[in-house]
Amino acid sequence: MPLTYDPAAAVSHLRTADAVLAGVIEAIGPLTMDPRDGAFRSLGRAIFFQQLAGPAARAIMGRTLAALGTDEERWYAPGQVLKTPEDALRAAGLSRQKLGYLQDLDDKFASGELSDDDFPHLDDEEVIAKASSVKGIGRWTAEMYLIFSLGRPDVLPVDDLGVRRGMQITYGLTDLPKPDEMRRIAEPWQPYRSAGTWYMWRALGVDLPEQGRGKKRDESEFEP
Repeated sequence: MPLTYDPAAAVSHLRTADAVLAGVIEAIGPLTMDPRDGAFRSLGRAIFFQQLAGPAARAIMGRTLAALGTDEERWYAPGQVLKTPEDALRAAGLSRQKLGYLQDLDDKFASGELSDDDFPHLDDEEVIAKASSVKGIGRWTAEMYLIFSLGRPDVLPVDDLGVRRGMQITYGLTDLPKPDEMRRIAEPWQPYRSAGTWYMWRALGVDLPEQGRGKKRDESEFEP
């Protein structure tokens, strides 16, 4: 599924609307977000990455997919988690809690209670509400799905640590910004806050121009 907005138009708007962000864009380059297809895959992947650094989450996900007889490229079909012995999945590094979340996601898609076709026609808040019917999936996970799978243009995940740190570095804040401050900073980005969010994640991995803030970071630590 492609982005639902023109990335060049989004970048042009952000450059004009926010001089500080324009410097980040200059350092990082074009917006290269590539939406991932499918609610089942995207929500499952987000569960793996909850509360874990990127490398650790990818390692556990890779071992789990191997236990399911597949890999990240092919993913797995609804029903496979429930058919696989729990011991094999726990041995891959899944916590009991995350296994329960993946089992509930598996059950809802295997039974037809949810499907990939349920989401694209809904507005953002309706997507969040529907996705949150799965155990362990809350607003943050649903927002990652909106940005990275449905390609929605105006999502600002104020609970995301990477975005908070990106804003702290970019705008020279003493402390991590709270949600209200994040919304204030991102107000000029509308209606392309998803693109601005992407640049906040990327800002963790580059030296920002002229400002002298932000040494090289491993942006994957915060990958959703």
